[in-house]
Parts: sequence; C-alpha cells; structure tokens
Amino acid sequence: MSLKSERRGIHVDQSELLCKKGCGYYGNPAWQGFCSKCWREEYHKARQKQIQEDWELAERLQREEEEAFASSQSSQGAQSLTFSKFEEKKTNEKTRKVTTVKKFFTASSRVGSKKEIQEAKAPSPSINRQTSIETDRVSKEFIEFLKTFHKTGQEIYKQTKLFLEAMHYKRDLSIEEQSECTQDFYQNVAEKMQTRGKVPPERVEKIMDQIEKYIMTRLYKYVFCPETTDDEKKDLAIQKRIRALHWVTPQMLCVPVNEEIPEVSDMVVKAITDIIEMDSKRVPRDKLACITKCSKHIFNAIKITKNEPASADDFLPTLIYIVLKGNPPRLQSNIQYITRFCNPSRLMTGEDGYYFTNLCCAVAFIEKLDAQSLNLSQEDFDRYMSGQTSPRKQESENWSPDACLGVKQMYKNLDLLSQLNERQERIMNEAKKLEKDLIDWTDGIAKEVQDIVEKYPLEIKPPNQSLAAIDSENVENDKLPPPLQPQVYAG
Repeated sequence: MSLKSERRGIHVDQSELLCKKGCGYYGNPAWQGFCSKCWREEYHKARQKQIQEDWELAERLQREEEEAFASSQSSQGAQSLTFSKFEEKKTNEKTRKVTTVKKFFTASSRVGSKKEIQEAKAPSPSINRQTSIETDRVSKEFIEFLKTFHKTGQEIYKQTKLFLEAMHYKRDLSIEEQSECTQDFYQNVAEKMQTRGKVPPERVEKIMDQIEKYIMTRLYKYVFCPETTDDEKKDLAIQKRIRALHWVTPQMLCVPVNEEIPEVSDMVVKAITDIIEMDSKRVPRDKLACITKCSKHIFNAIKITKNEPASADDFLPTLIYIVLKGNPPRLQSNIQYITRFCNPSRLMTGEDGYYFTNLCCAVAFIEKLDAQSLNLSQEDFDRYMSGQTSPRKQESENWSPDACLGVKQMYKNLDLLSQLNERQERIMNEAKKLEKDLIDWTDGIAKEVQDIVEKYPLEIKPPNQSLAAIDSENVENDKLPPPLQPQVYAG
C-alpha cells in the first residue's frame, strides 16, 4: 500500500488551508473556508441581499394591502379621502421600516457615537466595578505602553475606552454581532493609525496586540462561551468523541514519532501541556501562542525521530494524535473565541495563522474520523468504538534490543490483564452454568418428593391410651423390707 493511500483520510494539501477565494491568506472552517477579509465581504453581500429581499417583500405586501383596501371602498370620495390618509400612513411606515432595518443591520457594525454614550442614564457597571488583579495589571501596562506615542496614544486610549463602554450596551446582541463590532474596531483603529498617524506597519502590529490584550481581558468573561451559543454543547460532544477514540494508535495515523526516545517523549509531553494550557489564557493572541508552541514541539519531535526536517504531511497526523492524547478542555469554545475576537491579521498570515488552521483541520478530522480514514474494516472500527475489544498490542518477541524496559513491562502487564480477563469470563460462564444446574437439580428433587407424597399419602393414627405404671396397683400393699442400715464393727 502506498504512503498516499495510507494517509488518504489525514493528508491535507497546502492549497486546502488557504482561502477558497484565492486571495492567498489562510482560510478557516468557521468562515466556510474564507479568510477573515473575504468572509466579511461575503457576509456584507449576503446581508445586503437579505435587506433587498426584505424590501421587496415589504413592498409586495404593501401593494397587496393597498389593493385590498382600495377595493373595499364603495364611495369614490370616501376612497380618495381615505387613500390620502393611507398614503401618509404608508410613508410613515416606510420611514419606520427603513430606520428599523438600518438599526438591525448597522448597530453592530459601528462603535457608537460619544453623544449616544453620554445620553445613557447610568454608567456602565463593568467600567466602575472593582477590577481584578489581572485586569488592573493589564490596564496599567496598556497606559504605560501608550505613553510613548504621546498624542496618538491618547487618541487610541480614548477610542478604546469608548469601545468598551459601547460593548457594555451591546451585550444583548448575538455573539456574532459582538464579534463583528470588535473586528470593525480593529480595522478602524489600524486604518486611522496608518492613514492619519502615519505609523509604520511594524508598530501598528504591536499597538494592535496591546489593544487586543487590553479589551479582551476586560470582555473575556462576557464573550467566552456565552450561554446564548451552543459552544458548551460542542465542547462536550468533541470531548466525548475523543474519549471514544482512546484506542487509536500512532501507527493507525501514520505518526512519524517514536516516543521510546526520551527526548521525543519529552517533546510530546510539552506539546500536550501547551495545547491544554490554551484554555487558561484570556487573550486570543496568548491562546494562539500556546498553539504555536505546541506545533513547534511537534516539529522538533518529528525531526528527532526521522533525523531530518519535518514536512506538512508529517505534522497534521501528529497534531491529531496530540489532540487525541491530550483531549484539551473546552476545545471548541477556544477555537470559536479565537475566530471571533482575534486580530484578523494574525489568522490570515504568519505561522500563528498556519498552525491555527491546521488545528481546525485536525478537529474537523476527529469529528469525521471513520474506518476508512484509519484503514480498518467497519466491523473492527465498530468493535473498537464500542469498547468490546482493543487493537492487538505489539508482541514482546518483536521488540528491538534497545527498547525501553518500562514499555516492555507495560505491554507484558497488559497481556497478563487480558489473559486474566479471559479467565474471568470463563469462570463467570462456568459459575452461571453451575447455578443453572443447581436450580434444575433442586426443581427435580422437589418434583420427585411431590410425586412420592402423592403416590403414598401419609396416614397419621391417633395415639393409644397410655399404659399404667407396672407397680401402680400394689404400691400400698407391697410390704418391702426395711432398708439396710450401716453397721459399725469394732477393730
């Protein structure tokens, strides 16, 4: 079997990771294969199309209502008078609909003016609440960072504060609308720095990282895995799926990693630690950094095992194996959080975007993993998934002389446990058979006793009169000699 056929369910071409529109940036399954920029363009097109369809539907219903109303009038004068009022009502209704539609589709795409915020009756409790130690630390770092930019830094801080206040009043919106609002803020701030402030692109990227760190630390508890989404349901589903696939071996995935090498084993442990640590971070960029560190440990493990640089075909199967072995907590929630609120430039280009796209592909592969992907028969795959059996372990005779003694002993113990399990099953079967034989024997004896009792019934006769004592009649007349008296003899 060729290497290509062995990896038919895992292999992903480099072109499949890019945006399907052909712009050259990395795509994302959450954006239906588009990059952040193309997805926003497609989203706005779909939104404009929906607005146009709503307008056409509203106008058609309006015409039907107008025709029905006009036909119901009997008098021409009354019809003319009423129709003029109806035209006025129609104009007001159209104006109201335009305002409603615009509010529905554009409220989430702008930060909100200063006047609207000042007209609010009560200040945001999120701004006035006692901030946590981490939030307070990040705020101080953000202010200190912006001091070096003087006037530009003051303007950035002002816009950021207005954005956080505006986001407080938008918590009732869907998470997608809040995400769009955040992405618009990133884009607007970056464009203003490049056009008005003439800030170099390298410094813009650093400033955007600090802005993301500041605002997402403040918004984390409200936008990460919100109750209005099914993120938690997806987390439980992928966690259950990974647990059911605990039997998958590196050989099935064609993972070019030899964990018997101590250095490789350490790299695997570090990769698992990094992917699990992702859940403890608040900032999307920090979560991406965990994915990047995990991926670099994977590349090092492959390089040490093969004694040559790793390829993309080696990386993805190993990443799948690491995810299966680590089972990271809240995996889908973290992926969705990064997709929604990370600075889009990080997901579209660079090593962070590449590794994140591969992680999304790995999760998608795990969700759709079947017998064909692992080159197994459907019967074996079903038995492994149900827990009836597990893949046969490597025989001790096939171990190389320099193999780890601990691994040998582990597989030897597994074989002994397997044998004990078979003996236990045989004993249980024999015990059940013995129990059945005892029940049948007891029932047979009871039936035989019942047959004998019915054939030979027991007759119990009344007892005879008790016999009198032998000496009862001559007790008084019987003259017995006196009892003997002891005699004492001298000498």
